[in-house]
Amino acid sequence: MFGFARLSAEGKVGLATGVVFFSMLISRTLLSDLVDIETRASLFRVQFLLFINSLLLLGSLYIWKRLVRRLYGSRPAPRTWPHRCWRAAVLLLLVLAHCSYLSMFYLVDTEPHWLALLSYTCLGVYIILVFFLVAFSCVSRLCSSSSDGQDGSAIGQTVLALMVTALLTVYGLFNAAQPPQVVEVEVPVEKLPASMDGLKIVLLSDIHLGPTIGRSKLQLIVTMVNHLEPDVVVIVGDLTDSQVSRLRTAAEPLGLIQARLGSYFATGNHDYYTADVESWFEFLSSKGIQPLHNSHARVFRPGQSQDWICLAGVDDLEASMLRYPGHGMDIEKALSGCSKDNPIVLLAHQPHAAKKALQQRPDINLVLSGHTHAGQMFPLTLLAFLVNPYFCGLYRVSEHTMVYVTPGTGYYGIPMRIGSRAEITQIILRPT
Repeated sequence: MFGFARLSAEGKVGLATGVVFFSMLISRTLLSDLVDIETRASLFRVQFLLFINSLLLLGSLYIWKRLVRRLYGSRPAPRTWPHRCWRAAVLLLLVLAHCSYLSMFYLVDTEPHWLALLSYTCLGVYIILVFFLVAFSCVSRLCSSSSDGQDGSAIGQTVLALMVTALLTVYGLFNAAQPPQVVEVEVPVEKLPASMDGLKIVLLSDIHLGPTIGRSKLQLIVTMVNHLEPDVVVIVGDLTDSQVSRLRTAAEPLGLIQARLGSYFATGNHDYYTADVESWFEFLSSKGIQPLHNSHARVFRPGQSQDWICLAGVDDLEASMLRYPGHGMDIEKALSGCSKDNPIVLLAHQPHAAKKALQQRPDINLVLSGHTHAGQMFPLTLLAFLVNPYFCGLYRVSEHTMVYVTPGTGYYGIPMRIGSRAEITQIILRPT
């Protein structure tokens, strides 16, 4: 192609990334009605893998330049053993980071595979390292007006970035390995019947059963939930990152959840990425967990059937984007049959879905969401904060409406949490 050979390595990778992204848009629009959902999901996973690795390659070129070329100066370094070992270590880090998303295809089992944990850890190291290498370089350029001592400054920045990355990695791994913290939140709800005062809803979200979270972690979560003696348990999406056939044994502890008035589930975007939502609905139903598929349930205490709460759940926003057959957020369908004399609690995975639902139905009293992970780990926290209308915690949207966004009960892929903590939320409803 004319001019392609003249592009730098970074330019070529950037162009390839754009081509892959454009192909993802085409497959979501033009091809979505021509192939079945399983084929579409497989195609999307391959495209996503190529897109992510194209982006990672840009960062890998930068890391290699800073950690290998500049660290040893512009002249060829002697092939000493320390130099060779360093080059090999950097190369191994980059290769494992690039391989992390492959574990979604090949390394999903009852418990996390050591290679999946290692590769996703390397991805976390990669993200932190790129951020601080770029940040320190930008600060240095802003603070320095001359080019004198640039080589020494660059080496100092690189060493400092490596030290900060190492410290944050150790902290992030330790923090993510801890049991979720239990957070109690009292929420005033209009029209709450006296018999429902103190109703305890335990909120779970973003468990992400898959390559780096397995049965043992889920069993711990279920044990902690049961210890709280909840009235209702709700799982607000992103339960899994793979198919039922691969995670059935890992998901078995879900059947041990004990909730006096029922357990419920609403889908998240990752549940649709599995292309196996119907099978997950069947599995969850068999474990006593009711999927709320643009539907609702009446929750009431025994003998108090006239005093009920409308607990509704909507499909995730991305169901429509993925053109998943029979799925798509439909707030009117979900609330059809809910009385205006009774309080409405809505399960909507993404904060954007919560905002959309409240624009359509401002009579909703409480929306429970997840999705953001509270950023999960710095520096991704900054991005999550900027792109979501509600980031984490309790928000008062109007005089009679509140939104609670949980930081999630697990983590996605990277076994780190920096600036956030996994959470099991105990929502206590109170009358206004």
